[in-house]
Amino acid sequence: MTDVLPAGSLAGKVALVTGSSRGIGADTVRYFAEAGADVVINFRNKAPRAEKLASQLRELGVRALVVGADLTDPASVAAMFEQVQQEFGRLDILVLNASGGMESGMAEDYALTLNRDAQLNVLGAARPLLGEGSRVVFVTSHQAHFIRTTPTMPEYEPVALSKRAGEDALREHIPSLAEQGIGFTVVSGDMIEGTITATLLERANPGAISARREDAGRLYNVSEFAAEVAQAAVDPVPADNTRLVGDVSGFAGE
Repeated sequence: MTDVLPAGSLAGKVALVTGSSRGIGADTVRYFAEAGADVVINFRNKAPRAEKLASQLRELGVRALVVGADLTDPASVAAMFEQVQQEFGRLDILVLNASGGMESGMAEDYALTLNRDAQLNVLGAARPLLGEGSRVVFVTSHQAHFIRTTPTMPEYEPVALSKRAGEDALREHIPSLAEQGIGFTVVSGDMIEGTITATLLERANPGAISARREDAGRLYNVSEFAAEVAQAAVDPVPADNTRLVGDVSGFAGE
C-alpha cells in the first residue's frame, strides 16, 4: 500500500472528489483532508453520509464543503463549481471518481452519459478554477482500461466500454491541460474488494471476485486503492499519464 500523504503536505490546497460520500471517493477525500487540504465532497443522493463525513474532516481543522450534484446534468455541475468558486475561489486537485452504469432502471445510454459525457463536462466546468500546478485524476478499472485487448465479463462490458470512451475523450485534452500547467493522470485499478461494482458483479456472476483474486494473487481493498488515487494527485505525472494499480499480467497491452 502507498504511504498516506504526509500531514500538512497539502495545506492551502483545495481538492474536489466526485462521488465522495462513500467508498473509494470518501477515503480519497479523507486522505487529502488529513494532508491539510480543504475539500469538496460531492454526492448524488447520499446527503446524510456526505454531511457526516464532512463533520469528521472538519475536526482535522480543514474546511469541507458538501455539494450535491447530478453529474449528468450540466446545470447541476455548473452550480456545484459556482459554490466552489464562492467558497474557495480556486481548485488545485480534481479527482474524477464517480462512475456507474450497472444500476437498474436507467436509460440505455446512461453508462455512456455518465462515464464519458459527464466526465468531460465536469472537467470543462472545473478548468476556470484550475491553475498552474493543479492536477486532474481520472479513476478507472483494468477491465475498462484494457477492454480493447482483453475481454471482460458480459455483465460489465457496457460499463467498461463507456469508461474507456471517457478515458479516451479526456486524454484528448492532455495537450491543452499541459499548456495551462495542469497535470493529468489516469489511475486504473484491478477489481477492488468491497466496492459497489464488485458487489454487483459478484451478484451477476457468482464467484467472479474469488476467481479474480486467485488469478491476481491479491486484490486491493477500498482504502488501499484510495491511497493510490490520492498519491497520483501529488506524484509526478507518468510519461504515459497512466498509473496501474494491482496485477496486470492477465491484461494484454495495447
